[in-house]
Order: sequence, then C-alpha cells, then structure tokens
Amino acid sequence: MENHDIQSVIEGILFASGEPVGINRLSLVLGTTEESVMEACRQLRDKYVYEQRGIRLVFLDKAVQLCSAPEYADIIRLALETRRQPQLSQQALEVLAVIAYFQPVTKTYIEQVRGVDSAYTVGLLQDKGLIETCGRLNVPGRPLLYRTTPAFLRTFGIASLDELPQLPDPESEVQFQLTTDEVPPVIEMAKIAAEAEQRSAGTEK
Repeated sequence: MENHDIQSVIEGILFASGEPVGINRLSLVLGTTEESVMEACRQLRDKYVYEQRGIRLVFLDKAVQLCSAPEYADIIRLALETRRQPQLSQQALEVLAVIAYFQPVTKTYIEQVRGVDSAYTVGLLQDKGLIETCGRLNVPGRPLLYRTTPAFLRTFGIASLDELPQLPDPESEVQFQLTTDEVPPVIEMAKIAAEAEQRSAGTEK
C-alpha cells in the first residue's frame, strides 16, 4: 500500500472512531509496520498544521486521535452550544499529580501523601475520564489501583507521560510560580507532585 493510501485509510479510521486508536491496531489492519504507521501519522499531523486545517492529529502514548484545532475551540463551542469545561480544583490537581507521577497507586497511598480523604476527588476524576482503575494491589483487601488515561494526556497537551516535567529537587533553588494563569497545568502538577514526594518520604505503597 502506498504511503498516500496509508494516510487516507488512517484518516478515515480515526474520523470514524472518534476515539484514540492504537498504533499496533492500525499496523495490524493495514498490514504494514508500526514505523510506517507512525511516519504516516507524523506526515498527516504536519500536513494539518501546515495547511491550517480545522482538525489536528495528536499522539497519545501509543495511540493517535483526530481532534479539532485548539485555536478554533471558542467558535466550535459556540456552534455546538457547549460550555467551557470548568478548570480542575487545587484538590483535583493534587490527586492527579500523585497518580500521574507515581502510578499505579491506591486511594490509600494518595490519602497518605495528601493527608486528607480523597475518595470524592478520585471519583470525580474518574467521572471526567482522566483516571481509571488498572487492577488491584496484591495485599490484604486487594485495593484498587489507579492510573491516568489517554484523556489525561489530551487534556494536558502531552503525547506521553515521558513529557511530564521533571520533579524539582526539593533542595534546589528552582521555584515554580503558581500565581499566574500563564503557568501550564503540568508545571503546577510537577510542583504539587514534588511536594507530595517530599511529604511521603519513607512511605510505602
């Protein structure tokens, strides 16, 4: 199959799906290598940006998805009469930071590093599709384990967990400024996670 045909088929699959589709799944369906699929996806992504199209192709860990161009979000929201999603609360960001950096984790571990009950916030993040269960810890009671989802990557504008900011050294002079709306949420998340790591020193999951 020619590269142009691969791009066209991928575009059709992603449009019809509306959800992230794994690179390995596309490779299997197209009968080609994962690297060929990745290259076709990269070319599609660059083409949408270069031509200033209204859609974008985004990489979400080992999957890809089509979404609307962020610069047209307000117009699209107006056309579809949808409201802007409310920003996450500080409590939700704290829980999300612990899960994102230390996953998979139990609710008990989250509460240990935060020092407060987190059941409601964990449920809220599940409802928003930002976290999900991924099995149980092999200890008495077998508590549920939580991890982030592809929706988390998409929401925070990163392609994989490897793109999360490095946790700052608590003893370094680097300080994150959290008093301005211009600070990316992932930076705030890194700062929160670093503080949690410092508080939980010596705590085992």
